[in-house]
Amino acid sequence: MIEDFDHLLRTTRSVRRKLDLERPVPYQVLEDCINVAIQAPVSMAGENWRFLIISDQALKASLAEIYSEVLHDLSLERGVDIKPTHQALLKNLPNMPCMILIFAMGEPQDSVPQQVAFYGSILPAAWSLMLALRARGLGTTWTTLLSARQSDVADLLDIPDKVTHTVMLPVAYTKDANLKPAARRSAKEVTYHNRWGKR
Repeated sequence: MIEDFDHLLRTTRSVRRKLDLERPVPYQVLEDCINVAIQAPVSMAGENWRFLIISDQALKASLAEIYSEVLHDLSLERGVDIKPTHQALLKNLPNMPCMILIFAMGEPQDSVPQQVAFYGSILPAAWSLMLALRARGLGTTWTTLLSARQSDVADLLDIPDKVTHTVMLPVAYTKDANLKPAARRSAKEVTYHNRWGKR
């Protein structure tokens, strides 16, 4: 049991390639995953999440175009090339069976504690959703670039005022994807004890 759980956590990777773009994802499967996600812990902001499933081809294409513009602008700003995996995502994004956009009711405030509390009720649910999708053989990747264009996304999808877009998960069944743990620094290398820098 614990081994299965740990395996799920260790192998929930960003999947941008090796996706079955032809196979539809049943709405009930998505709803089941969201029902798992909304059991995530919440901060003082409470259950301020909303989920928007996009399956309309024109809307997916428009969101993919916005995403592409933000990614290219970011690439130019940072002076780096777009990685092949991200290029694959750009190619696949308009053809994903669906996208799930996760919103927070309200808007983040200026102070760090208020922002932590605001996003603290959203990001755990988004991560739980990603895990639930993975457990059902669905691949996705954690994307936040659309949040840079809040007003464009809001206009396109009729999002009301004072609702904040956070994460977008493009969703498709995996196709021969070999998901395995990533090369990461060990807990010993990134963990301190009682004082910063003390191991």
